[in-house]
Amino acid sequence: MLMKKLICFFNLCLLLVSCGQKSQVSLVSLVNPLMGTESTFEFSHGNTYPAVAVPWGMNFWSPQTGKNGSGWMYTYKDSLIRGFRQTHQPSPWINDYGTFSIMPVWGELTMDNQKRGMRFSHENEKAAPDCYQVKFDNGVSTALSATSRGAVFEITYPSEEGQYIVVDAYQHGGSVVWNKEENCIYGITHYNNGGVPENFANYFIIEFDKPVVESGTDENSCAYVKFQLEAGEKMTVRTASSFISHDQARLNFNREVAGRSLAEVSAEAKKIWNDQLGRIQVEGGTHEQQKTFYSCLYRTLLFPREFYEFDSDNKPVYYSPYDGQLHGGYMYTDNGFWDTFRAVHPLFTLAYPEVSGRIMQSLVNAYDESGFMPEWASPGHRGCMIGNNSISLLTDAWMKGIRTFDKDKALEAMLHQTQARGEIASVGRDGYEEYDRLGYVPYPEVPEATAKTLEYAYADWCLARFAEATGNQEIAKAYYKKAQNYRNLFYPEKGFMWARDANGKWRDNFDATEWGGPFTEGCSWHWTWSVFHDPEGLSTLLGGHEQMAERLDSMFTAPNTFNYGTYGFVIHEIAEMVALNMGQYAHGNQPVQHAIYLYNYVGQPWKAQYHTRNVLNKLYNSGPQGYCGDEDNGQTSAWYVFTALGFYPVCPGASEYVLGSPLFNKATLSLPGGKQFVIHAENASEDNCYIRSATLNGKNFSHNFLKHEELMQGGELKLIMDCVPDKERGVKPEDAPYSYNK
Repeated sequence: MLMKKLICFFNLCLLLVSCGQKSQVSLVSLVNPLMGTESTFEFSHGNTYPAVAVPWGMNFWSPQTGKNGSGWMYTYKDSLIRGFRQTHQPSPWINDYGTFSIMPVWGELTMDNQKRGMRFSHENEKAAPDCYQVKFDNGVSTALSATSRGAVFEITYPSEEGQYIVVDAYQHGGSVVWNKEENCIYGITHYNNGGVPENFANYFIIEFDKPVVESGTDENSCAYVKFQLEAGEKMTVRTASSFISHDQARLNFNREVAGRSLAEVSAEAKKIWNDQLGRIQVEGGTHEQQKTFYSCLYRTLLFPREFYEFDSDNKPVYYSPYDGQLHGGYMYTDNGFWDTFRAVHPLFTLAYPEVSGRIMQSLVNAYDESGFMPEWASPGHRGCMIGNNSISLLTDAWMKGIRTFDKDKALEAMLHQTQARGEIASVGRDGYEEYDRLGYVPYPEVPEATAKTLEYAYADWCLARFAEATGNQEIAKAYYKKAQNYRNLFYPEKGFMWARDANGKWRDNFDATEWGGPFTEGCSWHWTWSVFHDPEGLSTLLGGHEQMAERLDSMFTAPNTFNYGTYGFVIHEIAEMVALNMGQYAHGNQPVQHAIYLYNYVGQPWKAQYHTRNVLNKLYNSGPQGYCGDEDNGQTSAWYVFTALGFYPVCPGASEYVLGSPLFNKATLSLPGGKQFVIHAENASEDNCYIRSATLNGKNFSHNFLKHEELMQGGELKLIMDCVPDKERGVKPEDAPYSYNK
């Protein structure tokens, strides 16, 4: 009897201890890779796909519901899966390269991608960053997990008859060969959509752990293998690839997936994700807000992808998509800096500086191999978007103490980026001669000229900042002067940015709602705010702080009308702005995403607090319609991550973060050296979006910005939140963030 009482007492103690401990939630369980997948050409809710990957992985894997060649690889409303695809696609508008797919087929053998699709329902689908599983309506089950360069599948069939796997190398001169002795397939895919040298290829190996009883190929770079397994018997398929050779693919295979089970690979991927997601821990808020936060952080950590591998000595090597040669070192790709310079790369410099350091080396490597730094790489230079935002990346990293690259070579690359144009307009500086001669890019002589002028002026400020920090004062002086060129396209009579031709004449028929023409994916309502480095100077042009605040106010109250201009039809970005019903504010695209924070520069920070919280709550959720426009390589996600923490990098290169309104009661950033920076937002709730008071490390804090070095030292920002705006806090000139003309 005494023994039974002691056992009961012991069990009770264990129960009390376990109840007192805080449960450790797997952050991966909060991620929904299906967020943003209900998208079409006409309207984007993210234009994402459910990527099974590790952070920054060389390869991703995804179910493919669309036809081969469609940029819309996975669409939530589709009912057929046509393959499980190794993908490198950064955007449906850029499309894919180096891709192949593996597809189980049951019953009659069908190799054609348009006919082999099998029906599924989302009730029988489970998507996570570390593993994707689906049971098709016909009873076939497939699960897969991935490493950076490999993947492991488990496949079962409902009966012994008609068990096939089809491997598709996507035509374009690809090949698939069955090797009976090794019970594996050796494949090569040349599939690409631009940006590669002539000798580009992706070499892959697929091994099966069950005997193949029949095999064959067709004329479309497809192969099939047939099996005869018991009903429900699990078959493991392992695969790895390389952009260098089949020998390197075998090395990658042996290092990452050989002999490993799906469960082992999935567990390792889950640990990697939990470690990386765990660098930012949030507490409070709703379960849905936490799901949205970590789903956005997952997206932010996918791109740019590693384009390097490890040789037999475990040293990083890569096939260069710029010169087609093999090099030692690091290369990253699949990134459009026009999008990601704004928040993605600043997040890396803050929370993932070791990754940022390798990316910076990659930029200088690309310059060595092609004569230009990339602006939109996939995997090499692509003709998309505008600006010289590679300069922003290097400057922001350098100013935050990331010194992994040769500063002299970087400055050389920056200067060349501003003084030459590549074979495609997005490489180098389109219109650089006119810009240097006139002080602006003229329109209609150069397309998208006003947007380019604004982008170049910011890049010139970044270059000047870098030159000054590295001891090149004469260069800095010249480029600080050029950084004021944004002023030359401010139309005083209208109070907006507009266009001038090479003779200095303003463009006729001013219309602030006209998209295209001198602007890129927007209109003057959006582009007028693109003076990241000098909001104070912009304020002067607009008539002062009050007038700039009024203009920001009117952006939200103006009719959401539009003129589709030179686009000739309603592009999806226009449709998405109209659907928001937030006036001329178009959060679904990048040019205006920083604009809310500009209230902090003109003495009305409470409006930034209100609008940032409103956008967080209204325009994001963790479901298939989770975004209000293209997710764009993590940028729209990184906006959410930063803004939910309560601050945002309006001007990368300035090493400051501008305050908004934290969504969560507590957020903890784990920083290098074991330091932590904690944001406490006491009383934060749906109604309490305003900062009533603030302390930084116990001292009163009235500024509307945090310095990067303040965060990196560790500490605590404590905010008391309220439902009523405090119009006396943060209104002094010294409380405003950095501005060149401040």
